[in-house]
Amino acid sequence: MTHSLSRERCIDLNLRHGWSDFRLEVDACLPARGVTAIFGHSGSGKTTLLRCIAGLERAATGRVTIDGEAWQNTERRLFVPTHRRSLGYVFQEASLFAHLNVRGNLEYGQRRIHDSEQRVSLEQTVELLGIGHLLERAVDRLSGGERQRVGIARALATSPKLLLLDEPLAALDQQRKQEVLPYLARLRDELGIPMLYVSHSLAEVSRLADHMLYLEAGRILANGPLSQVLTRGDLPLAHLEEAETALEGQLEHHDREFVLSYVRVPGGVLAVPLVDLPIGQPVRIGIQARDVSLAAEKPGRSSILNLLHGHVLERIDEPHSGHSLVRLELGGAVLLSRITRRSAVELQLTEGMAVYAQVKSVALIS
Repeated sequence: MTHSLSRERCIDLNLRHGWSDFRLEVDACLPARGVTAIFGHSGSGKTTLLRCIAGLERAATGRVTIDGEAWQNTERRLFVPTHRRSLGYVFQEASLFAHLNVRGNLEYGQRRIHDSEQRVSLEQTVELLGIGHLLERAVDRLSGGERQRVGIARALATSPKLLLLDEPLAALDQQRKQEVLPYLARLRDELGIPMLYVSHSLAEVSRLADHMLYLEAGRILANGPLSQVLTRGDLPLAHLEEAETALEGQLEHHDREFVLSYVRVPGGVLAVPLVDLPIGQPVRIGIQARDVSLAAEKPGRSSILNLLHGHVLERIDEPHSGHSLVRLELGGAVLLSRITRRSAVELQLTEGMAVYAQVKSVALIS
């Protein structure tokens, strides 16, 4: 549980709910801003938690308070029904009204609230999600990605205090996911509406989230800033094949001759494929642990452009896999490296040792 957030100014959850073969027990304070990923494997309780927050399931006991507004409090015998909770809910399938075109679907959502309660205009929502050219189109003529963008827009049309997204990209192929992700990032950056984003995709979470609530079998394994949870050596996340570090950085320089942009991050500067963003723009860099090799001395000439300097925080040997997870400190940030256990032994990696991290592949993810 996170204690740094005031329960009066956060998404305050204290819920007990379940059946004979599963029980959800959550006590957490989540930021009332940005994107909080609710992450975990199938059966961990992600969707059940979201449904309890929405009031679609009535938790047996507990409390749901959104930025000071109580939606459930069993001690006070309070339960606000779903239709009276100021929330938007986006499911895996958009479930649009087939008899209405796109504009009709959006206007249906907008009619649910009084003009005085409107915090997000329909025009702003349409622009943010890039669906202006679709307004007169029948919903059966939309692609999967377009349907989800319209579904998100309809959820936003009610000007909710909270947006719940339950694996909104799970039904899309990789191409359609890449189509929708930038729009979700725009919503995060340009709207002041907090989002709870359920997913089991580490790539989606790394790109979108600021905070993570990590569930396993209905219990909280971790609750904290994304970068901290992703790099904790005591959690399964850091030991996955797709384990990733999300580093916050700033664009420093564009090199159009070699089609590269350079990003200042803790520990050095990274080269990424050229991006059309202004110098000084804050960006997020994704680095997979398996793409980070280590050297005890500064390497000489190499085809690997990206080199960061840091110190070993921890080395965790994985005897069954033949690998070692190395957590590196980079000027206040943490970087994961997954190398062979033989390499870790030959380098004699120990806590506090200065090392150079060669990063084979870097992605600007947000």
